[in-house]
Amino acid sequence: MLDGNRRLDGISRCCPRYRLHRPIHRHQASHVNLTSHFPATSTSLLSEPIPIELYIIPIPTMKILITGAGGFLGQLLAEHLLKEQHHLVLTDIFEPPVPAGAAAFKQNVTSIKADILADPHAVLSPDLNAAYIFHGIMSAGSEENLDLGYSVNLHSSMALIEAIRKTCPGIRVVYASSCAAYGQPLPHNPSETNIPTPQGSYGTQKVMMEYFVNDYSRRGYIDAITLRFPTISVRPGKPSAAASSWMSGIIREPLQGQEADLPCPDDFECWLGSPKILAQNLMIALKLPSDCMPPHIRQINVPGITATVGEMLAALKKVGGEEAVKLVKRKPLTPDVKAVLESWSVRFDVSKALGLGMLPEQPFVGAVEDFAASLKK
Repeated sequence: MLDGNRRLDGISRCCPRYRLHRPIHRHQASHVNLTSHFPATSTSLLSEPIPIELYIIPIPTMKILITGAGGFLGQLLAEHLLKEQHHLVLTDIFEPPVPAGAAAFKQNVTSIKADILADPHAVLSPDLNAAYIFHGIMSAGSEENLDLGYSVNLHSSMALIEAIRKTCPGIRVVYASSCAAYGQPLPHNPSETNIPTPQGSYGTQKVMMEYFVNDYSRRGYIDAITLRFPTISVRPGKPSAAASSWMSGIIREPLQGQEADLPCPDDFECWLGSPKILAQNLMIALKLPSDCMPPHIRQINVPGITATVGEMLAALKKVGGEEAVKLVKRKPLTPDVKAVLESWSVRFDVSKALGLGMLPEQPFVGAVEDFAASLKK
């Protein structure tokens, strides 16, 4: 019998004499044909007759770490995971709250205020099943403060993954990268096969982490999925230190009766993803089988859509009316932020993500309608 309290990283956890060629995770198939994994010389030690199937009863809940859990993305994901009754460890530089939409599951949450770079082991335990690495200093913030960007985006993430290797090796790690990994020159629809050429410190730090994650995944220390996010809009809450923060601000603030700065012309194009679709794709990433990609190539371009500023304003007008559009004020970009924005590609090949079962992005007006509906709750 299998110990239900163990992570099913592989049958070797329970039967150390026999190691599967491919790990079996508890979020994968409910049964495994042992004869496809064990050498013939081993079957005589198992039950007769052969071939034999070992049926694994799926464990319905997991213990999952989310770093940067006090931010928008961490709270969004935590709400969805809690509604599936998972047990969460939420950590940030402050004690993260339980998402308001999942308050009924607060008994399943451990919140930890922590400095991951100083003590990454403080947020880990041997019974952890998965980790989402979301903490970071955004693009404009990383460009403005080089030391802070490298400390948070690179060194603390490396320290955490190294601590995972020692404390709970083999767990699923979902690393939040960014399409800022790409820079110019690029083809019309860059895919994961294009060499990243970031033109900002944030993108550079993300690419360095991607290679680190790939190497640790290849070695079996973690079971990694790296997601290159589009700009998320409409992002609730306060403006962030991202060069793309205005892409949410020109919708979020006017729909709440506040003015918003618009630094780009109407024909400027953006690569966007909505919170609703992103949340569902984050859940899919948790359940992807380990062998869905080569062990040393774990990057996925998350689905998004291309929209011009003019199309974004049209969506705002459709949902919020002309009065909302009047609250958008033109303001020029600073040279540094302008250079970062113009280096980003605005169309991507997402066939890999769709082939793995991720959802395509909705039209931008749907994201605006989603945000407007959230204001009425």
